[in-house]
Amino acid sequence: MLNKSIATAGCLLAATFAHADGHATKVVFGTNWLAQAEHGGFYQSVADGTYAECGLDVEIVSGGPQVNIRALMLAGRIDFHMGGDMLQAFNAVKEGIPVVSVAAIFQKHPQVILAHPGEADTWEELKDLTLLIGDNGFTSFYQWMIAAHGFTAEQRQPYTFNPAPFIADKSKGMQGYLSSEPFAVKKEAGFEPNVFLIADNGYSTYATTIETMADTIKNKPEVVSCFVDASLTGWYNYLYGDSSAADEMIKADNPDMTQDKIEFAKASMLDNGIVDSGDALELGIGALTDAKVEDFYGKMVEAGVIEDGIDWKASFSTEFANKKVGMDLK
Repeated sequence: MLNKSIATAGCLLAATFAHADGHATKVVFGTNWLAQAEHGGFYQSVADGTYAECGLDVEIVSGGPQVNIRALMLAGRIDFHMGGDMLQAFNAVKEGIPVVSVAAIFQKHPQVILAHPGEADTWEELKDLTLLIGDNGFTSFYQWMIAAHGFTAEQRQPYTFNPAPFIADKSKGMQGYLSSEPFAVKKEAGFEPNVFLIADNGYSTYATTIETMADTIKNKPEVVSCFVDASLTGWYNYLYGDSSAADEMIKADNPDMTQDKIEFAKASMLDNGIVDSGDALELGIGALTDAKVEDFYGKMVEAGVIEDGIDWKASFSTEFANKKVGMDLK
């Protein structure tokens, strides 16, 4: 297990600050979707008391199809938000929205392309398929696939987030989320699709970031430090420790979630180094570096996804990350 003297060192000042009046500091954290294993580290820190040790009383509010969690943060109703990837962070800067990423839980984006075994067994062979790609994907990562790897707009068909057309037609590939569509295909169709993680082919963004407002960083740095440190500790403990209490909280918040889905998601994250790879191996879980953010920004400019001249450095802060949490990653 993690040496908590390392993981919580940065929380000590925040805990003193939070308990000055004898009460824990209330913090609301919004996720970007319904409760699932991909949120597990945050639930872990609620379940095992890591946030409480740091002087915080954390409430987790789930996102979903009809919930705009970032808007709630802009309105001051929540304190921290689970961001998507750095592309969203760049767009916030472009739009003058003072949102800052302060840690990156996922060192790899979990976006994948699925194919039938034997139809496309390599990344290059995906170019021979019709690819089902949603509208958001087409304007973001698929533009990078076109620019960097020679995929075409003509081979793309709209994805309606229904795997049935892919299952029925071996000539089709399909976008997906590492821990979602592969699980659904195996359960519904009885076969394991080939899964290609776009991060392993150069899509170099961080994902599942912790975002907060610039004013929160300025006015409550102790709370930000406490929340980040405790969250990173929670992610280490969720992946490598006893996650049963956190899993129960996830299922309570999302009654449609099942334990087999949680276990599949956790195994997918571990097997593919979603949390514990890249910069995290040197700097700890949640690592953020200028070099990686700049690299991804350049790729998005080159692909025509965003314009040049955006102050990409304003999209994140390394002040609270890179504290070597989970350095004994397994």
